[in-house]
Amino acid sequence: MDSDTGRTGSHALGDKDLAELAVSAREALVREIDASGVWKADPVWREVFAAVPRHLFVPYYYVGVIGGYERRWGENPDPEARERWLDGAYADAPLATRLRDGELLSSSSQPSLMARMLVALRVADGDRVLEIGAGTGYNAALLAHRLGDDDLVTTVDLEPEITESARRHLAAAGYHPAVITGDGSRGVPERAPFDRIIATCALPSVPRAWLAQCRPGGRVLTPLATGLAALTVADPGHAEGRFLATPAYFVPLRGGDRPEPGPTSFEGLPDGARRQDLFRFLLTLTRDVLDPREAYALWQREGRPPRERYGVTVDGDREWAWLDDPEGPYTWPLP
Repeated sequence: MDSDTGRTGSHALGDKDLAELAVSAREALVREIDASGVWKADPVWREVFAAVPRHLFVPYYYVGVIGGYERRWGENPDPEARERWLDGAYADAPLATRLRDGELLSSSSQPSLMARMLVALRVADGDRVLEIGAGTGYNAALLAHRLGDDDLVTTVDLEPEITESARRHLAAAGYHPAVITGDGSRGVPERAPFDRIIATCALPSVPRAWLAQCRPGGRVLTPLATGLAALTVADPGHAEGRFLATPAYFVPLRGGDRPEPGPTSFEGLPDGARRQDLFRFLLTLTRDVLDPREAYALWQREGRPPRERYGVTVDGDREWAWLDDPEGPYTWPLP
């Protein structure tokens, strides 16, 4: 979708009825998220989600079907197919937006999860924000709308195709934040310092470069294991914080010299262990440190702790996860 058709909305959708449907679908999505109470801590985000049109950021996406994926797109000549595309664009669900050889490279996150993350980021007027993982550009648009100044927002992604399409989607919606092609694990030093850093891709640990580019007192929110770690930055070498209660599953960050994690082992564990989300979180967090049976015994002994009892500390060259207390007795080094 080019920027001109994106701006008009009705041309991009094919007819006026679908353009009107987009407005009502967005209102329904906002009501659905609002009912969960996500925005109580920062109600301004409700207005932001009501204003930013998600469909402009997903001109096509893929849905899983038997044997592979089905592509849905807004320029489909079949009006019913276009309506299915629009309905999906405003569903409270993640959307696969880029595939390569059957592998998911990029997606648009579930809107209610995005809302939780943006509220937890604790953005204030005038904050400079770095987003790791440009995706479709939708999250950057939400941030730019909230802050009212495109120059306060920077988003970075390794894939030139992703940054180019994100830039195009953002322009179609009327936003022009800085869209950078590069390794997100290295941040964007030329745009630093930042008050907030938010990642929309999974990492095994917090890159030191992010702390160096974040102002003291700044906040870093990043997916880690299958959770969301919210850290307060003390200085370029120190940060600490706990996980949110929310589960989170994201595409891994590409780039850098980080090894790809291997599959999670459930060998020797009870049959039901695989279905326990909170145990899988601990197992992923302690990968290559705890034997799965040791992790399961700990999880049972400590009363099946929820995510918010865990945290992460970065101290110079050391980085570790912990349960209840950064000083132990339960701590595990992160890669």
